[in-house]
Amino acid sequence: MVLRVVLDTSVIVAALRTRLGAGNAVLRLVAEHLIVPLATPPLFLEYEEVLKRPEQELAHGLAPSAVDEFLAELAALTEPVEVHFLWRPQGGDPNDEMVLESAINGGADALITYNVRDFEAMAKRFKIPVMRPAELLKKVRR
Repeated sequence: MVLRVVLDTSVIVAALRTRLGAGNAVLRLVAEHLIVPLATPPLFLEYEEVLKRPEQELAHGLAPSAVDEFLAELAALTEPVEVHFLWRPQGGDPNDEMVLESAINGGADALITYNVRDFEAMAKRFKIPVMRPAELLKKVRR
């Protein structure tokens, strides 16, 4: 069974910073079609905005054109989610709520993040499991 998941921006950022981490391994699962990422247009635009910040460019070392190429490839593998309902406010951070809305409206099997504490209470209300990238890797590789 292929899991449909929402990737928090923290996972995308970490994935581009190192090839050795769990975040990068999650993106390899996407490339292998073992998981399907879900994203609303606003969430995908957040990926772009964050990855193109000067401090992120210094950390991941990619030129803006390489970031664009990565995002184009990720978009081709991502199932788009329409925002039928805004579920705000659920928490304190509007960006976290945007991630949660992608999970709710997309019927995600899980929300993947390094910031579990930020999402647990909100996602629990909608019965969406929240897990770290390493937990997802264990689940998929069983």
